[in-house]
Amino acid sequence: MQSRSGPMSAQSSTNSHPPVIVWFRRDLRLSDQAALAAAAALGPVVPVYVLDDETPRHRAMGGASRWWLHYSLESLDATLREKGSRLILRKGKCEDVLAALAQETGASQVHALHHYEPWWRNAEKGVGKCLTLHLHHGNYLAPPGTVTTGSGNPYKIYTPFWRALSERMPPPEPQRRPQKIAAPDSWPASDKLDDWGLLPTQPDWAGGMRDMWEPGEDGAKKRLRAFVDQASRYEGQRNLPAVEGTSFLSGHLHFGEVSPAQVWHATASAGGSVATFLGEIGWRDYAQNVILQLPDYGSRSARDTFDNFPWRSGKEAQEDLRAWQKGRTGYPIVDAGMRQLWHTGWMHNRVRMIAASFLIKHLLIDWQEGERWFWDTLVDADYASNAVNWQWTAGSGVDSNMFVRIMAPLSQSEKFDAAAYIREWVPELADLPDAEVHDPGPMYRPKGYPARIIEHRAARERALAAWEKAKG
Repeated sequence: MQSRSGPMSAQSSTNSHPPVIVWFRRDLRLSDQAALAAAAALGPVVPVYVLDDETPRHRAMGGASRWWLHYSLESLDATLREKGSRLILRKGKCEDVLAALAQETGASQVHALHHYEPWWRNAEKGVGKCLTLHLHHGNYLAPPGTVTTGSGNPYKIYTPFWRALSERMPPPEPQRRPQKIAAPDSWPASDKLDDWGLLPTQPDWAGGMRDMWEPGEDGAKKRLRAFVDQASRYEGQRNLPAVEGTSFLSGHLHFGEVSPAQVWHATASAGGSVATFLGEIGWRDYAQNVILQLPDYGSRSARDTFDNFPWRSGKEAQEDLRAWQKGRTGYPIVDAGMRQLWHTGWMHNRVRMIAASFLIKHLLIDWQEGERWFWDTLVDADYASNAVNWQWTAGSGVDSNMFVRIMAPLSQSEKFDAAAYIREWVPELADLPDAEVHDPGPMYRPKGYPARIIEHRAARERALAAWEKAKG
């Protein structure tokens, strides 16, 4: 635990134990929540969530994440009320809101979990200047920045990082939720969740997300229980878009409705290929370590070669970007993924790689355009993971694929047996046989489904020429 102390401005409380503020962010759970456990052991607790769009500026949450946040906060408040507590909602800059809340309630200190996005680190510094802030660990398998080389330097490459992290596993046993959460003498005023306007209304585009997801700690537990029985078969199924072989835990992990320690201890003994899945949880830790070293990783390529890369721009490129966003590229596997993303706020991991590679290398559109689209449309839009994955695909990251390795979406579709997946998300192609659904030729291409935006060979040649130009 880390403390940051600043001048105290809180009024004294009539309770013999002054209340303690628990500052929730992306840690919306009661179980294995170190900040809540520490605060509950001290006395009355004032749980608060601050909707702060000022501190992140252009990194304020996108539409899909805001939808998830609404229901996650609703769930958190309900579970707190079962313990005799409640969630206070406030809007504004975190340091200003928390300072005002401390003065209103007589709170003596603030407890929170560490966050590593650059704007949250800035917010923690701001809160620490005016209040006593205690920061706890618990959002990752190991505290970011603590897994280092023998000389004490942070890792930039995933494989040695994962090897070193694995030596520290398993993580500590998850903590149970507090048996009791004492209430303050009186509750401060709270905003109404509905007044925040987190849910889309005109139009309501979230129907598919409501059908697919149950945000909140209970929903996370259900997903984890369902996955435990499949964890041993993860390696064989995770790359098949038509098979539910992934965990579907990414949104729950992103919002902290389940801790990585809980996931680890629930699955690690499954046997089979569960080690592959645990490596994916480790990748999440790795991404946080990258942004700790390179805070602007989401907006700047890590390799200098990409500073002069001849990305396409102008009207034609913008039209191609819109076609990609809408799932109208003429490549069924890409279109299926982009439509799944829009409808559910999620995309199968293998298809994410195919769709990202297509934007970057077939369309020669800057990876940052794709990263921004995913930021707005993914329910699991995590700054570190999103940036690391896009830079890995582009070849611009500190640990990444080579740019000249260009995915062939048509053969990827057939290799990973995506026929049923395509039929689900591109209904225009639902009646095509397997031999044609991956790559419908002119005779089989239904009316209304677009022709390929660019042929694969032409795209590959254009991409390789651009790479040679970038290298100088």
